[in-house]
Amino acid sequence: MRIWDVPAGYLNRQSLLGEHRELHGIYSILTNGKPGYARHPETLRWATALSGLVLRHRQLIAEMRLRGYVDRTPLRCTPTKAKWPESFVTDPAEQVVLLRHKYIGREKGRIPLPSNVQQLWAHHKYSVMARSPEAYRSIGRAVARTGRGAPIAELAVDLIGILRGAPSGGRLLNAVEHMWGHVRNEATADDLVEARTSPGALLACTQRLALRHRERFLLSSVALSELAVFLDVEK
Repeated sequence: MRIWDVPAGYLNRQSLLGEHRELHGIYSILTNGKPGYARHPETLRWATALSGLVLRHRQLIAEMRLRGYVDRTPLRCTPTKAKWPESFVTDPAEQVVLLRHKYIGREKGRIPLPSNVQQLWAHHKYSVMARSPEAYRSIGRAVARTGRGAPIAELAVDLIGILRGAPSGGRLLNAVEHMWGHVRNEATADDLVEARTSPGALLACTQRLALRHRERFLLSSVALSELAVFLDVEK
């Protein structure tokens, strides 16, 4: 039983759907008082962070929709500001190692697992931009000074902490507009009209064009799915 802390984009199909199933199991234990696995470390750390568990569910669903899967088991809605667990069962950097071993000879996730801080930062930069321009600039400068052999552990924890906060309206739109810039030249006249209707439509068009034209940077971006949680995007 595991709820991953790393972004859902790193998970392959089996891990993504498996976590979705196990999350429902933990949610049922916590809300219905079921005894099975009630003392499991994964269950215990979510016991006082149910709103965070529901938001993690929404992140999984956003990634599933991006990949063309349909969720037929919604949970109750939750505010975008959620309470999250104060600890990890396994540190995020170790989760990356576990997934790398798990995926040897198997299907990989949408986003390649990061081998260094530069890759990790590239995967997260638009999600950070949507939340804090100051953190975006600060982390970017720090990463530029970091050697490729540096461990990812500290940055991985920092990024998860940042992404557990909700993006603000103006910053969220700014990040989506930056993402749109990667695919705008591929947009049809109808795409351009749709993209102007709302921030959610802009992200939906960006998702669709990134998938259609295999835009490598966006397909390796955590933001391509997770920002949809805050814009009610249905691709």
